Amino acid sequence: MNIAEKLSDYSYSINFENLPKEVIHEVKKRVIDSLGCAMGAFNSKPCKIARDVANLYSGKFAATILGTKNKSSVSLASFSNCAMVRYLDFNDTYLSKEPAHPSDNICAALAIAEAENSSGKELITAIVLGYEIQCRLCDAASLRSKGWDHVTYGAFSTSLMASKLMKLPKTKIVHALGLAGTPNIALRQTRVGELSMWKGCAFANSAIGGIFAAMLAREGMTGPAPIFEGEKGFMKQVTGPFKISFDGRFKRFKIMDTYIKKYPAEYHSQASIESALKLRKELDNINNIKSIDVEIYKAAVDIIGGEKEKWNPKTKETADHSLPYIIGAALIDGTIDLSSFTSKRINDKKLRSLVQKVAVRENKDFTKQYPKSFPQKIIINLKSGKRISSELAYPHGHPKNPMTDQEVENKFRGLSKGLLPQKQMDDVLKKLWNLEKIKNLKDLISMLIIK
Repeated sequence: MNIAEKLSDYSYSINFENLPKEVIHEVKKRVIDSLGCAMGAFNSKPCKIARDVANLYSGKFAATILGTKNKSSVSLASFSNCAMVRYLDFNDTYLSKEPAHPSDNICAALAIAEAENSSGKELITAIVLGYEIQCRLCDAASLRSKGWDHVTYGAFSTSLMASKLMKLPKTKIVHALGLAGTPNIALRQTRVGELSMWKGCAFANSAIGGIFAAMLAREGMTGPAPIFEGEKGFMKQVTGPFKISFDGRFKRFKIMDTYIKKYPAEYHSQASIESALKLRKELDNINNIKSIDVEIYKAAVDIIGGEKEKWNPKTKETADHSLPYIIGAALIDGTIDLSSFTSKRINDKKLRSLVQKVAVRENKDFTKQYPKSFPQKIIINLKSGKRISSELAYPHGHPKNPMTDQEVENKFRGLSKGLLPQKQMDDVLKKLWNLEKIKNLKDLISMLIIK
């Protein structure tokens, strides 16, 4: 069997009945976390743009644009909703040879499930599949090192989720993978230099490709094959050779290895935020800081601490991917939240001055430990000559330092505040904690309307 055939066979083998209880519970936590992120991003400019475009279209195969009563094509509803989940950079993360935000898959699955009149059990199963495929591809081969973006794997995961929810036969699933993979190779330019609104929309675009591929395959369209091993296929043109194995299936699902974020910033900064907040309590006065040294693993340096733009962010998207900025904001403000990335805050002179005092360098010992742990050390050099430091490897939200159900609920409530009244939040959360009992997902979608 080639890889596409193995993925097809694997997706066929996953059923709700063979999902462990703890996996089902983690799906519910991720859905609550993701929908909270979507609510929090509802009024952001790129999410408004996505909704405006989605509202231009409708169709027989339609899904609801989250937060509204309006429906659009499944592809464009998925684009709009996925952008909402991703925009704040607050949804969950997985780091391996390739980084990813696997909860990006959730709103794509939700849109297809709504259009297909799927049950809560079918949605949960599809989400588990999305996490499995994207994370296992991230384990198999790096995209970033070749100049491609991690959302490229999202076209494969969303095509498999869509195929699962559409109940396609194995042969058509293989065609869907070919149709998804061939035209949806995304450039890494999305995440270098000064970052744009597209950073939060890139996976949403891959989801369009994955869903469209499954729709075409359902109607009988054939796709290029073998998509991975072919003469001009994915391995030859994109990643280089790799192997992907599903031996020991059902023993350890990848969703159990993903990390929920406590702070709305790039994941590599999460431990540094906690360290900066701890050190802030030891400071008498921010003005006494002479310099700040940050030691961290290479991936973090490359992604959020190596480019000149990280010391002079001009956009929200660059600021939440700037380790110097994030540490500076945490030290001055005593928190990192959505207000940390407003235009006014980004351009604050005192904050910008502190950012210039931050130096980021690779610690090779830390690089050896990544991605099994995320070690970092912050050293603050004071004008008096004193040095204070803090070191952390597992930020809150990591499986080895997990967030509780109540903390995830509180995150949902905080992000939904001002959009959903208290009673509506209570009802939504009750429904989500009982997701497997929902017969028709339209009941859930209608509860998320912002009035």
